Amino acid sequence: MTKAPDFSYEQSALADGASLVAGVDEVGRGPLAGPVVAAAVRLDPDNFPAGLDDSKKLSSARRVALARTLHVHADVAIAQASVEEIDQINILHASMLAMERAVAGLAEPADHILVDGNRVPAGLVGRATAVVKGDARSLSIAAASIVAKVWRDELMVDLAQQHPGYGWEHNAGYPTKMHLLALQNLGATPHHRRSFKPVHNIL
Repeated sequence: MTKAPDFSYEQSALADGASLVAGVDEVGRGPLAGPVVAAAVRLDPDNFPAGLDDSKKLSSARRVALARTLHVHADVAIAQASVEEIDQINILHASMLAMERAVAGLAEPADHILVDGNRVPAGLVGRATAVVKGDARSLSIAAASIVAKVWRDELMVDLAQQHPGYGWEHNAGYPTKMHLLALQNLGATPHHRRSFKPVHNIL
């Protein structure tokens, strides 16, 4: 049985002198359409929802319920890097930019950031720790992964109504068979990432 995320990374940062610890994660590196979205979350250690986990392990309904609770009981900030920015600076740098923006958007600046992945965005102010598979190991990062995914999924549902036929309400812009077929038949929308090969090839 896999271990659920816990507060050990947060406690370690607090023991090291930090007073406000937040987790940050991004979602949407792989899709052919839509922005890359990041969330930063600082949990109240005494009041956070039970069942926080890597967003990929949770049902859609559970993610939505947890995200709503987090917006009420935690310091939450959401940010994005646009399709234009992704095409200009590449998806990796755009992901870093979205995470920097999310952290900067917290109501109270955190003095230690736990970052999902193996690198810390260069523009983060203060201390930060990269945590590989952080959404499965740190409660703060797990919370961030949930908030970011719910927000981006809802955005893609909205965009699907403006651009029907691509199945974004189901695939969130990822390159499913239906999405690739629609791209060939309907062409690219302004929300498609021109620098991504399947889109670039069609154009």
